[in-house]
Amino acid sequence: MRRAMEVKRDPEKLKQKLREFARGFPFFQLVGFEVVDFGPSWAQCQVKARRELENPNGAVHGGIIATLIDATITQALLMTDEYQQVRDTQGSLSTVDLHVKYLRPARQGRLVCEAKIVHLGKRIIHAHAAVRDEAGKDLALGDASLMIVLGSS
Repeated sequence: MRRAMEVKRDPEKLKQKLREFARGFPFFQLVGFEVVDFGPSWAQCQVKARRELENPNGAVHGGIIATLIDATITQALLMTDEYQQVRDTQGSLSTVDLHVKYLRPARQGRLVCEAKIVHLGKRIIHAHAAVRDEAGKDLALGDASLMIVLGSS
């Protein structure tokens, strides 16, 4: 059996394949989620505020911001060797804890999320993220823990 960590990958081909997947992913299309850029352990993604994403007060719903944080953190993991091992063994990656601190309402323009993996262990991952408006003002801060479960392949 070939070990997953021994497989050589072309990072640019992998990045292109992941970009294409994100562009065609139905949930991302529904929400308007866009991948701006990413690499091993970091990512930048965005959502454009629009009426369909508003809460009754006219601000972007907090669930959209939480989704933006969670999905951007996941994007930050996709090019890591650890995630590729999960994929190669048909394992799973799950968010087990997500905390969002909402700092101010988001009402218009692009909401840009930047995520960074701060701890990438064999089983536990810890990440931080910040969502900012187009002027660079913090709208929300996120903190997440994720769990890696390797498959048997």
